[in-house]
Amino acid sequence: MANLVKLFEEQGQSPWLDNIRREWITSGEMARWIERGIRGVTANPSIFQKAISDNDAYDEQLAELAQQGDPIEDIYWSLVITDIIGALDVFADLYATSDGGDGYVSVEVSPALAFDTEGTNVQAREFWDRIDRPNLFVKIPATAEGVPAIRQMISEGRSINVTLIFSLERYAEVMEAYIAGLEDALAAGRDISRIASVASFFISRVDTEVDRRLDALGGDPGSLKGRAAVAQGQLAYGLFKDKFSGPRWEALVAQGARVQRPLWASTSTKNPAYPDTLYVDTLIGPDSVNTLPENTIEAFADHGTLARTVDADTGAARAIWTQIGEKVDLDDVAQVLEDEGVAAFQKAFDELIETLEAKIKSL
Repeated sequence: MANLVKLFEEQGQSPWLDNIRREWITSGEMARWIERGIRGVTANPSIFQKAISDNDAYDEQLAELAQQGDPIEDIYWSLVITDIIGALDVFADLYATSDGGDGYVSVEVSPALAFDTEGTNVQAREFWDRIDRPNLFVKIPATAEGVPAIRQMISEGRSINVTLIFSLERYAEVMEAYIAGLEDALAAGRDISRIASVASFFISRVDTEVDRRLDALGGDPGSLKGRAAVAQGQLAYGLFKDKFSGPRWEALVAQGARVQRPLWASTSTKNPAYPDTLYVDTLIGPDSVNTLPENTIEAFADHGTLARTVDADTGAARAIWTQIGEKVDLDDVAQVLEDEGVAAFQKAFDELIETLEAKIKSL
């Protein structure tokens, strides 16, 4: 796994694991991921649905909670939070030795709150108070309703992983929410040096949707297929560098502010015709994060590229993005993907609730 270590030490990008399982925490496997170079963990309803559904590692706690008569959704959150706390404790040393640079574990608010600003605020506060670990990230989706909740949580000193970003325009709003939240926190007398955030672009899904639309146009769209997601990520990195510079940002840096790092999520290739490390090799740069499933970690460790690529040719990325935008409605692509992302997490949440109800009956 030398490539994972070098990715951080030589290129300044943090590889995080896009998965969590209870047996990894209890067996020491999660600690071994850190030894291999992993510097954080992300989770979402789909990941927990897979982790809990066909796994007896949760049965003992599930039986105890069911015996107490807890509501089924409370049981779900108790299972999830137990895993999150366990992982946070495993990563606590890395958080300390990196001075809060890494060692984060993310838990996502309920997908039912994706379009509910105040409901998101309430649940994010509940998670922070209940979990009570400095290396926690609460994940809030970058919906129109999520953006003001992001600013509010940052203003209260809570670290946030902004998830489900699919457009450059929404990304600009997310960065502004973070900076304005820091300014609000500072005005309220808070120490902003321990507030952290990442902004998560879902990469491969962009190519899946854009490629589908290019295919539907007929003709010869081949030269543009598989290029939208990387181009958008590279342009996003340019926006990141621009936003986190200049007098306004430097005034916050003087008070200890940290940049909101861009995070590349959904980085396993969905199209087998594309290289299996496509969404890692092309998006490497300092002050960024890439969350990786196990198969992509293995592929990158074996034959990944170690070079700063994310801003090697921003002009080419802009040209590709413009060409694609002349053929495909990219605003509609972003909205469709946002809606699908929220719906997929809600579906996983609902299916897991059904699975837990069935498991309780069989215990």
